Amino acid sequence: MWLHKSSSSFHGGGGHSVSGGNGLPKCKGNSIVAIAIDKDKNSQYALKWVVEQLITRGQTVVLVHVHKPSATGGGPDAANKLQNEKQIKELFLTFHCFCTRKQVQCIDVILEDTNIPKALAEYASQAGIEYLVLGASSRHGFIRFKSHDVPGHVMKVAPDFCTIYVISKGKISSAKKSSRPAPFVSPLVQQIREQSNTTITTPTTPPTIPTPTTPAANNHSFPSLAPRKNSFQLRAPERTPEKPPPVPDELESFISPFTRPGRAANANLMSLGELPASDTDISFVSSGRPSTDRMGAAFYSDLDPGTPSIFSTSSDYGCGPPYSRSSSHSAEDADSEMKRLKMELMQRMDLYSSACKEAVTAKQKAGELLQWQMEEQQRLEEEARLMAERERVKGQADMEKAEAARRIAELESRKRALMRDNEDLVNVPDNQFKYRRYTIEEIEEATEFFSQSRKIGEGGYGPVFKGTLDHTPVAIKVLRPDAAQGRSQFQQEVEVLSCMRHPNMVLLLGACPEYGCLVYEYMANGSLEDRLRRRGDTPPLSWQSRFKIASEIATGMLFLHQTKPEPIVHRDLKPGNILLDQNLVSKISDVGLARLLPPSVAEDITQYRMTSTAGTFCYIDPEYQQTGMLGVKSDVYSLGIMLLQLITAKPAMGLSHHVENAIDRGTFAEMLDPSVPDWPQDEAIGFAKLALQCAELRRKDRPDLGKVVLPELLRLRELGEESVAAAS
Repeated sequence: MWLHKSSSSFHGGGGHSVSGGNGLPKCKGNSIVAIAIDKDKNSQYALKWVVEQLITRGQTVVLVHVHKPSATGGGPDAANKLQNEKQIKELFLTFHCFCTRKQVQCIDVILEDTNIPKALAEYASQAGIEYLVLGASSRHGFIRFKSHDVPGHVMKVAPDFCTIYVISKGKISSAKKSSRPAPFVSPLVQQIREQSNTTITTPTTPPTIPTPTTPAANNHSFPSLAPRKNSFQLRAPERTPEKPPPVPDELESFISPFTRPGRAANANLMSLGELPASDTDISFVSSGRPSTDRMGAAFYSDLDPGTPSIFSTSSDYGCGPPYSRSSSHSAEDADSEMKRLKMELMQRMDLYSSACKEAVTAKQKAGELLQWQMEEQQRLEEEARLMAERERVKGQADMEKAEAARRIAELESRKRALMRDNEDLVNVPDNQFKYRRYTIEEIEEATEFFSQSRKIGEGGYGPVFKGTLDHTPVAIKVLRPDAAQGRSQFQQEVEVLSCMRHPNMVLLLGACPEYGCLVYEYMANGSLEDRLRRRGDTPPLSWQSRFKIASEIATGMLFLHQTKPEPIVHRDLKPGNILLDQNLVSKISDVGLARLLPPSVAEDITQYRMTSTAGTFCYIDPEYQQTGMLGVKSDVYSLGIMLLQLITAKPAMGLSHHVENAIDRGTFAEMLDPSVPDWPQDEAIGFAKLALQCAELRRKDRPDLGKVVLPELLRLRELGEESVAAAS
């Protein structure tokens, strides 16, 4: 049965307890009350609760401590044994002094076992304990693990005649009620009775301490079952039969000697009963560390070095019953000496209390000063943060304004440049370039006002739309207003394509120079790049078609290089700029980056220095990119990379390196486009080696396009045509 603090009264089994005036249980004077003690504060709270709520003045409590032996095995050495005894002695010392202040007698019991709940339960069963009080478990903060819940385990295994209270911070945390009275008289009853009735003997004759015989458990020993008297008792001389004077009530406000300045290492601990900061008088509550203080006759002798002490100790823990100075002194001398010592003690306690109050006041002032400093620091930090935030917002606003001004200036500059270019185009004489001029209305009608459904491509120059002009399908490329170098490319392309005709060059049908529109013949099969990647799920190109396309591209490039009077270098040769008509005839487009070389340069090594390079990465001549020296063999490098893509259908990045390694390892067949099952291996390897020669890093190592490259490609084309004819 579990009870909580909300119970208004509590009755133990067999009529062993009655309800106190405050609603809490009060046991009878002959009941055996035991308190499990340890170094934690809840044990001290448990003793205070027992003294205030469960027993009366002059009654005896049993202090039980379970000592856990060393887990290393074997008997402890002498040093460890002395250390353990010292720690146990210091543990009991704190509780003895509190009992002495409250005029409560105590009996010490030390159990030795590794299982604390089992040891407490067996002792309670053997010693007939009727009330067992424990401090609540406080390990692990807010979480109590089952392995450390000593009170819970004790409640489960304790005998049914034992009432158990669990105290947490001076209040009942939980309780278990006894179901029957104790079946036998506790062996401690006689011991308690003899301790209470013991008469005062002379200092030279120690009191006789009866030791009850208690059956021991298998794993327990009770070395300290004998009582140790620890309550103050005034002993009268042998010749005086009257009752000794009682302890004055002033000792109820006795301040713990452990808080005396300069007398102990923990002298900063103050009696809680003397300070307004707390309403408890557990002046012996420590921080969990074993106390190093000693309380005994030496403390009281320090009150007056010249006066012999009237207190002595009858136990090893320093708090024992007082005795008379000597049988030769009279009772009056003892009384006067006692009064003098009391007065001196009270004076010293008053001085100490004042010092403690001053210390508390100083501590409070220091705390207030620290709090003020922290608040001031927080205020300053907050002000600094707000100031930094304002500066950041202001700086961001300034940056946005500057960015907006820059954009406006840039747009104005582009607008002026566009207007200037339009003026240049409009002012070009009509007879300078021979091409058909279309109006913007015709272009809009052909493209359905540039509908997205008519869009067939997108490039760096601008979008490309399919349309119909003069009953002919055409491709219309529209210059974007913001295209870099767009106007110059437009003018260059009109200049180049309007002056030449070749079956392997895309045909320029006309233009609308006012709006940057170029009108080309429509190429039904799109670009070579689309066909190699098989976009739109188109069928793969056969190896015969690939050899034919390669020879056509080389023929078109040779036509550009042999243009009179000035050779033309394309500078942007790649699969995306090779267009295929409905019969897979390849034509070169996008000559907007083409450059016309001076005749003298064209005849002399065909090199011409450019101030800036142009083209597409992976297809640009490395020597041209590094030195700016442009020549017709710059296009040969781009042609070599494109020829490798024709037979492998792989990206251009690092392609020449992979193909060369595959040829050296004899795994070139793995590099060929797997969509073509009938590659002629010997011709394919020869084609690849020719492409690798064209893609040499140094221009002087590349073969001549008209003398070496084109004849070999024409031979491979004829081989493919013969293969097709033989198959048909």
